[in-house]
Amino acid sequence: MKNLIIASTSTLYGGSYLDYLTNVLIEHFKEATTILFIPYARPSGITYDEYTKKASTFFNKIGKKVVGIHEFEDPKKAIENAEGIFTGGGNTFLLVSTLYKNSIVETLAQQLQKGTPYLGTSAGSNITGLTMGTTNDMPIVYPPSFKTLSVIPFNINPHYIDTDTALNHMGETRETRIAEFHKFNPQPVIGLREGSWLQVKDTTIILKGELPARWFTANANPIEIFPETKINELL
Repeated sequence: MKNLIIASTSTLYGGSYLDYLTNVLIEHFKEATTILFIPYARPSGITYDEYTKKASTFFNKIGKKVVGIHEFEDPKKAIENAEGIFTGGGNTFLLVSTLYKNSIVETLAQQLQKGTPYLGTSAGSNITGLTMGTTNDMPIVYPPSFKTLSVIPFNINPHYIDTDTALNHMGETRETRIAEFHKFNPQPVIGLREGSWLQVKDTTIILKGELPARWFTANANPIEIFPETKINELL
């Protein structure tokens, strides 16, 4: 039974790391004493130790210990034995490349299918979908495959930004980019705005947070979906 929190972001504007999800995560990880942290996405190029310390600072507040996966000699066994898993945000290309380098993509997917509680934010949310093809990140490294964990049957676009016609920006909008994606890929995409997340319990996927999300399917106009919508019923 899958048990996932898939969040657009780790930090809301003006807030501190993960604080807006505090009550959700207390419940989500209630059976875990130690959280396995996957710091591979390395936001701003920080070290694994620095990133793990950042995650620890939050989880210590709710009585949880955090251990970085890089601290284990065998990352596969670390995942198999984890009571809970958190993959932080950063660069999705780097995250996916490192997961493949360490040969743990399949292991991680299997454990999430078995029900190990999982939190993903930003890049850590991207990888729960069918592919990483709807990431917003620069391709700073080249992973051997864009295929990711496939624990949900669609793709994630975190940090979704609506088109602002008041700006003079002439580049492609997020909606345009996803339309380009759908010229070559059939799977739906959910654009998660900041402060929104998906709660996954087995086959039930529910939009949470205060904001609607944007639902994109190939050859159709995008639609707004509202909090408490069961996303699986749209498939």
